[in-house]
Amino acid sequence: MYDFMFTQEVRELRDEVRQFVREEISSEFLRRMDNNEVVYPHEFVKKLSRQNLRGIRFPKKYGGREMNWVAEVAAAEEIGCLGIALGCAFAMPSIVGEALYHFGTEEQKEKYLKPYLEGELVSAEALTEPRGGSDFFGATTKAELDGDHFIVNGQKRFVVGAEGADFFVVYCKTNFDPNAHKYNKISLLIIDKGPGVETEYLYDLMGCRGGGTGRMVFRDVKVPKENLVGELHGGALVFNQMMIPERLTSAAGCLGLWGALDLAVRYTDKRVAFGKKIRKFQAVNFNVAESITQLDAARALTYMAAQAVDNNAPNSRRLVSEAKRFATESAWKVVNNAMQMMGGIGYTQVYPIERALRDTRLCLIWTGTSEIMNMMIQHEYYQEVLNEAYDRRKMEQDAMKPDETERCFTDDDMWQIHETGPADAN
Repeated sequence: MYDFMFTQEVRELRDEVRQFVREEISSEFLRRMDNNEVVYPHEFVKKLSRQNLRGIRFPKKYGGREMNWVAEVAAAEEIGCLGIALGCAFAMPSIVGEALYHFGTEEQKEKYLKPYLEGELVSAEALTEPRGGSDFFGATTKAELDGDHFIVNGQKRFVVGAEGADFFVVYCKTNFDPNAHKYNKISLLIIDKGPGVETEYLYDLMGCRGGGTGRMVFRDVKVPKENLVGELHGGALVFNQMMIPERLTSAAGCLGLWGALDLAVRYTDKRVAFGKKIRKFQAVNFNVAESITQLDAARALTYMAAQAVDNNAPNSRRLVSEAKRFATESAWKVVNNAMQMMGGIGYTQVYPIERALRDTRLCLIWTGTSEIMNMMIQHEYYQEVLNEAYDRRKMEQDAMKPDETERCFTDDDMWQIHETGPADAN
């Protein structure tokens, strides 16, 4: 239906993943996950690996396919039909891999990234802390350098894969200078599962079950110095890069809610009330129209963001934040509409709509809440507008004749641009 957006290569990948979803993952396995009978979906990870569907964007030498972000979004959309927990397991190699590929040493790539993408290892990221939440740079987990290794103490929570992962990428405070800027206090470390690395608590979640989500505690963990990813105290730069796959895969996975909408539409074409199919009632068919419009708008924005990242567009970070916010909020509306159209039976476990509802609610919170996305969007847009206005004024100033130099570009000009907006800045 949306083939016109894709190259032949991306269409083939999309079809391959769609076949994988239909033939390799059973409804029984999804029910077991939702019943917390599966601690971590190793079976799913192994099947992905056999199909070479982990790390789609990364070089073949590390086990990837060397494809682009549009391809990964197309694959994530199909996987999204299986639910948020499996969507996260699919996306995690992209997220962790982003840090290892762009900032890791060649030794780290060979030791961790390659076996990770090939399915020999499982990884998870440890970001959030009990007292931190969205205040990422307020992290208190400490990594103190002691000779040729770090000593790590602290805790992280909401770690998907806390139970099931073989190694973790963990953001720690490494600069203890009280005068240091908060962006220069954090470092990223690779920490192997082992002594001192404990999963203290597994959460009983409303949705996203079977992903091994828990709270982790690090007690005097010795981490080799060579496990530092990027520069010492340079974790902010790595985090900034990792947020692209974090948020773009969240948006992409939510596009998979077309599965819930399709189910509801088929149901309304069979269910009869007051002598006719309920799809004939305006209250129902307008709900369908609203839902598919929301989903298509989210799809368009998400693929535009993917293309922006592929092309290193200057507004790509804003578009990624917009896609994450809009796609997750649209998915929440779509699944609610699907349940409303199906009525009481949609609230039962006869159909997977109620599971999709529980799953989707998390998407508005993780990888940055909608409110955090709003902060990102407005900040990026202000920067775009003000920088453009600044550049335009600077060009005008550079083009002035010597006798026009009294019209200098000053800080007052920037203040006026900020106060009045671009319409009055010409």
